[in-house]
Amino acid sequence: MSTMLTLGQALTANASLYPDKIGARDSVRQLSYRKWNERACRLANALLGLGLAMGDRVGILAFNCIEWMEIYAATAKAGLVAVPVNFRLLGAEVRYIVEDAQAMAVIVQDGLLDRVEELRADPASGVAHYIHFGAEPAPTGFRAYEALIDAAAAAEPEVIVRPEDPWALMYTSGTTGKPKGAIRSHGASVLLVLVTALDQSFSSRDTGLLVMPLCHSNSMWYATLLAYCGATTIVYDRHNIEPEHLLASLAESGLTFTSLVPTHYIMMLGLPEAVRARYRGNSVNKLLVSSAPARRDTKLAILEQFPASRLFEGYGSTEAGWVTLLRPEEQLERIGSIGRELTGSGRIRLLGADGQEVPDGEVGELYSLTPYAFNGYWKLPHKTAEALRDGYCSVGDMARRAEGGFYYLADRKTNMIISGGENIYPVEIENLLGDHPKIKDVAVIGVPDQKWGEAVHAVIVLHDGVSATEGEIVGWCHERIAGYKAPKSVSFIAEADMPRTATGKLLHRVLRERYAPAESPSAVA
Repeated sequence: MSTMLTLGQALTANASLYPDKIGARDSVRQLSYRKWNERACRLANALLGLGLAMGDRVGILAFNCIEWMEIYAATAKAGLVAVPVNFRLLGAEVRYIVEDAQAMAVIVQDGLLDRVEELRADPASGVAHYIHFGAEPAPTGFRAYEALIDAAAAAEPEVIVRPEDPWALMYTSGTTGKPKGAIRSHGASVLLVLVTALDQSFSSRDTGLLVMPLCHSNSMWYATLLAYCGATTIVYDRHNIEPEHLLASLAESGLTFTSLVPTHYIMMLGLPEAVRARYRGNSVNKLLVSSAPARRDTKLAILEQFPASRLFEGYGSTEAGWVTLLRPEEQLERIGSIGRELTGSGRIRLLGADGQEVPDGEVGELYSLTPYAFNGYWKLPHKTAEALRDGYCSVGDMARRAEGGFYYLADRKTNMIISGGENIYPVEIENLLGDHPKIKDVAVIGVPDQKWGEAVHAVIVLHDGVSATEGEIVGWCHERIAGYKAPKSVSFIAEADMPRTATGKLLHRVLRERYAPAESPSAVA
């Protein structure tokens, strides 16, 4: 049996190595490694004491806060499977994920209780326990998070957790419009963070700021990495990012790292020079930009604002983990490239429609061989088979390989939109809009947006004899779907102008050419 340490075991070790060192903090409280480990053990024992057993799923619905660090560690120690849920989702979307995962318990932060009302109203949901943290006392029907921790034993849980056991069920949007649960094991998660630490030079001396939502794979990976290294994690717990506050946070003495999407950098770098001059991040020595390509001027401005930093760009997915990395010395020479393979990863294959590798310079579907890929999709063997081929993993991105082995994304096979770091699949919004009584036909595309990278744009054909406004359509969507998925703009066209193939398939590419200049999209965790 492998002896690779899981996150839960690594936290136990660090509680001995660095007992009084601050392991994690947010704006409300902080945890030494000793205290963090103790609370994680208590929470793990509390969950097991409720009757949950190894392999049971636990839904987590919360804004960024230090409790994520406790919950991820507790589920790892107890052999439970964490099911992080995006706090931007609405009630019906939350319900689908929790029920699909067959979660036995759901942990909910105060301020998000309305997202589980519909779920709690249905006894057939299968959720046996609802746990609340935040304002006290806990609402009726909820167990109090702190009371559970206080009443539980501080001893390490008597559970044997193996590297191959599942640790997280990460839901990603899908081309069918329904999210798919990607199963990630303890071993894969640890290998991923070890490779990241090797390529990006992490150690116990680092202090990292987690800004991206902890329900996302990016922050989950870096939270695990920092904890595994014995570094310090700062959770950025503001619900809405304020550019000056974020810039000031990055200028904090001793802070060495953060991972942001281009939107975050653009917001900060758009501040007046007099403001930016007050917050030079001189201790930051590494930065990651992901989720969409960064322009040359953005990169130059980042390096000017953080003069001691090395800049990395990462491409990957929840399923494959990190796939490629554009390293600091390559940033300005390879604008638009997603880089080359990470240390310890296998060669990428670009396959044509015939399943054969395409020559350099030609576009093919990107398949990566990584030692930390996911185990498959939860209850979807046919989707798993589509994503995995001879050990290689694909999420449908199209790319080409250029001179020197550098990769460039050419298109997204699934037409995915990336807005402010969130992955959005057009078919989900198209299915929703198709239910609108006034809409006869609809297509959804991404259009360039200076702040968000891409914005959702709906192209609509109305039924004969009816009229509608952009505001009406946008407002209707906001009542039914997470705000970041709702269209930011709408075009109304005649039925004859909706481009389709001879077999009736929508031509999203034609619409993108019509409504937006061509850009190089990306799909990054």
